[in-house]
Amino acid sequence: MRHETRDKEHIETCLPAADSELRVRFMNTIDGDVLAPAPRVEVVIEISRGSFLKRGSNGAIDFISPLPCPYNYGSVCQYIGGDGDYLDAIVLGPRLAAGSRVTVEAYGAVGLSERFMHDDKLICGTATPNDSTKRGILWFFYTYAFCKAILNLVRGRHGWAHCKGWGEASAAIARAVPVEPSPQRQKTRFHSKPSGTKQP
Repeated sequence: MRHETRDKEHIETCLPAADSELRVRFMNTIDGDVLAPAPRVEVVIEISRGSFLKRGSNGAIDFISPLPCPYNYGSVCQYIGGDGDYLDAIVLGPRLAAGSRVTVEAYGAVGLSERFMHDDKLICGTATPNDSTKRGILWFFYTYAFCKAILNLVRGRHGWAHCKGWGEASAAIARAVPVEPSPQRQKTRFHSKPSGTKQP
């Protein structure tokens, strides 16, 4: 076993450092250990990257952030998350218009515990996030959870909020409840959100 570990480490260091995609694919298939591909999901963008407004599921403004949201924020309408609403997701990359639909891969998930509920946030994009990007995402959600905890306290809501760290996207999807698309539910969620003004 020790020899196999050293061999893998040696092979990994010999792979071209610039070709990260090649490194990932090669290391995932050593000894026939093929990892499952990242799940693909359709995300409806609700909050564009760079926005300051955080809206609730009914379209009303929940709070105004002192800092712009660094990611596009939306929902996967094929699943219900732990908070009883559509499964949340962020989409990495450039700013996307509110209301747009994108099909992307889910490379991970960040778990949040708030008011005695576990809620997953899928981390999606078109390329595997590197370690630096993952650290930035975790820092964002640790800060987000702390701010939500203070906000809940001010509003008299019981239950602390905290970030539970990085997890697998497939596990988050398995915890969610699959649903058939419902036009009525979708109307309730988006009808009060003016096009092009949805912000985080």
